[in-house]
Amino acid sequence: MSESAAFLDRFLSLHPKLIDLSLDRIRRLLEALGNPHRRLPPVIHVAGTNGKGSTIAFMRAMLETAGLRVHVYTSPHLVRFHERIRLGEIGGGRFVDEDSLVDAFRRCEDVNADAQITVFEITTAAAFLLFAENPADVLLLEVGLGGTFDTTNVVVDPAATVVTPVSMDHSEFLGDTVEQIAGEKAGILKSGAPAIFAPQDEAPLGMLVARADAVGAPAIIGGQDFSVHEENGRLVYQDERGLLDLPLPRLAGRHQHINAGTAIAALRHARGLPDLPAACFEQGVRDAFWPARLQPLREGRLQALLPAGSELWLDGSHNADGGRVTAAAIAEMEEAKPRPLILVVGMKGTKDARAFLDAFEDLTRDIVTLPVVSERGVTRTAQDIATIADAVGFTSEAAVDIEDALRRIAARGAAPSRVLITGSLYLAGEVLAANGTPPT
Repeated sequence: MSESAAFLDRFLSLHPKLIDLSLDRIRRLLEALGNPHRRLPPVIHVAGTNGKGSTIAFMRAMLETAGLRVHVYTSPHLVRFHERIRLGEIGGGRFVDEDSLVDAFRRCEDVNADAQITVFEITTAAAFLLFAENPADVLLLEVGLGGTFDTTNVVVDPAATVVTPVSMDHSEFLGDTVEQIAGEKAGILKSGAPAIFAPQDEAPLGMLVARADAVGAPAIIGGQDFSVHEENGRLVYQDERGLLDLPLPRLAGRHQHINAGTAIAALRHARGLPDLPAACFEQGVRDAFWPARLQPLREGRLQALLPAGSELWLDGSHNADGGRVTAAAIAEMEEAKPRPLILVVGMKGTKDARAFLDAFEDLTRDIVTLPVVSERGVTRTAQDIATIADAVGFTSEAAVDIEDALRRIAARGAAPSRVLITGSLYLAGEVLAANGTPPT
């Protein structure tokens, strides 16, 4: 076990709950550390249900193309905790190294002195220490859960706030309606800070706009103040400043067009950032990559387990809306290049597996299920998912792990297939580790 992993194990014992939304504990710890969250570079704070990480990836690529140093904080990680903290450097950033991470953890642990605090809170404090002590031009800060009482919401004067598409997820913490969830996401909005809203359904948009008006945050609304669409194999972005004719994103799926457009709008409206030339947006859209978001696994150990000519895709979608956009992207692949689709699915017990699987019912009935393990152990067995899949109308088969699942598919002797591994970011991390291709 690495030293940083040993710290994380100890942090797990500091609070009986993995999630306990509050700002009191993190404020106490940050004050004891000298308030590093008040010494950060300009912050773009990003909330939403789906698309946060991809939108941040687009912004990072665009900013780094302009020669800026970009800190990034995201969660969860896929393979190693270090992925959550990217330190900005000229020419591109890097994941925090082990020694720096251990030092930040040790300082937080010493100051916290065994007081009750969640893992996310104490590790976010460590991230703020690192971001404050390493020079950068921008910090792209992703909300962990919700917004109002999320640990990251101690930032008081962001350059901009962003809310990506809002839908039902984490209802046990955020509310039973999409309006309630949107209200929690809107908790990151701050007076005077531009609030960029990705195109939204009517109900969450109404809540977001009302909250923006209430706090005095200028709202920039997708579909009204900016738009993005595909035309003649290009991505066309337009706002009051004019039109950008861009390449299509490297990231697969039309939902990534929305994420790219939202990223551009955020960078064009954020306070205190330099105006980026069109070339930076063009290169950033082309280069942006975010692992486990319809990621093709063309290299590594796992592709070799399937029949020659098969496609292997990895996507971390894990809620109903995520399932719909992933299914839509797969449907486009099917239209362009038809081949049998086989789902390999594992999901946490807190997720609505039936609603997720419903999105794929017109694409396939063939599913192999996997167990999912999170920080606190197995959260749903492969057989649990198989039972739900059978009830929906799929033909299911339970596997032990990803290699077992792919070998079972190969043993059928079928023609080359399109295999989609999906349902959980925890599962996605296991897959990348098994494939030998962790994020870099």
